[in-house]
Order: sequence, then structure tokens, then C-alpha cells
Amino acid sequence: MTDDQLLRYSRHILLDEVGIEGQERILASHALIIGAGGLGSPAALFLGSAGVGHITLVDNDVVDLTNLQRQIAHTTDRVGQPKVESAARAITAINPEVRVTALQARADAALLDALVPQATVVLDCSDNYATRHAVNAACVRHGKPLVAGAVIRFDGQMTVVDPREASSPCYACVFPPDAAFEEVQCSTMGVLAPLVGVVGAMQAAEALKLLAGAGPSLAGRLLMLDGRSMEWNTMHLQRRPDCPVCGHRT
Repeated sequence: MTDDQLLRYSRHILLDEVGIEGQERILASHALIIGAGGLGSPAALFLGSAGVGHITLVDNDVVDLTNLQRQIAHTTDRVGQPKVESAARAITAINPEVRVTALQARADAALLDALVPQATVVLDCSDNYATRHAVNAACVRHGKPLVAGAVIRFDGQMTVVDPREASSPCYACVFPPDAAFEEVQCSTMGVLAPLVGVVGAMQAAEALKLLAGAGPSLAGRLLMLDGRSMEWNTMHLQRRPDCPVCGHRT
């Protein structure tokens, strides 16, 4: 670690749970972030500022004026640009040492099978049910830890799926892929802007803990935030032996 890095990351190094060794693990890591919108913006900025060595951003959308109410990686002068390129510029402005790969693409199964094995940790910051299940399935297939978050209206939730732990339930254990589910979008239902910041920042925190080996993760727990009352609730999750995604694990 260089003298500049020792200064830049000094507040992490001062933490007993991180220290120099943990920060070096962060510097050597690769985070794959699916979605560069409301959740992906704060998650990417915090991971970049924390020194994650390589960040890959995947999103097929472009910056729209309606995004700017909550997607803090983007700016008015970048309306119309690909979100991944806009977010990459924001990360680089904070920390030019971070290598950023920007992929303007939809995260389908084929792309995920190519990208997930290269990652140290995966963050699901997408905004639809199908993508969440595709990301979860890819992480289970390739044994990569996943930090999943979601926000709509005044409600937020997040969990960690860690296929490296035999008892860790996956996303499909809690939300079955074949369940009847009415997709809701913030374009029609709305979303309180700071809540994506809260959940996205917590996704970054969980990812950094996984990378640095700092304390237990959220694996096996679902955190739910009611933004109206500002109350958190925790649901303890169990792995389903008959889960169509992770049930084959031993």
C-alpha cells in the first residue's frame, strides 16, 4: 500500500475489524454491480471511495431527468448518457485509482454466467423481479456472495445470499421464482428519494464487510425498513431443501 493509500483509507485502517490486511483485500477485490440507478448509485460511489480495486457496472438504461430525484451518481448534464458511463465518471472523480468497467447491457443469464465468476462480490441493485432471480441463480451456480436490495414507495429491504455457507438461504428460498407476483415500478408507484440511499449504502457496507472479512453478514436475515415510521424489522430466513435454485447444494 502506498503512502497516499494509507492516507486515503486511514479511517478504515483504524478499524480493528478491517486494518491494513482488510483494506488490502478490498483493494484487490472485484465488485459486480447490477443496476446503476437508485440503489446502484450510492453502492457504487461508496465502494469506489472505499477502494474496491475493480468495479463492473451493468445497466442497459440511459440517464433520464426523472432519475435525478434519487440517482445520485448522475447529473443534469449527463441526461441521455448511458447510466453505466455516467456512474463510472462519478466513481473516477472520487477515486481515480479504481478500475471501472461499464457495460450497457441487460443482465441476462448468459452475461451473468460470464461476469459472476470473475467477481469477488455481487450487488443486486436492479429494479425488477426477473433480474433479481437471474442474479441470485448465477451467484448460487458460481458460489459467489450476493448483496440484494430493493426499495419502492416508503419501503426498503435487503439481505445477503452466501452460497459458500451451507445453511445460507438464497433469494429463491424466500421469494419463489414461480410465485405469482405483481411487478411494481417507481415510475407508477413512486419512491422516497433518500430511502434508496439508505439501502444502497447498506448494500455497500455489507459488501465491504464480506470483502474485508469484518464480522458476520446478513446471510439468513432479511432487513425490512418502513420509511414512514423509520422502523427496521428483521425476518430470520431458513434455507428450503426443495428450493429449485439452491436445493441441490450439499
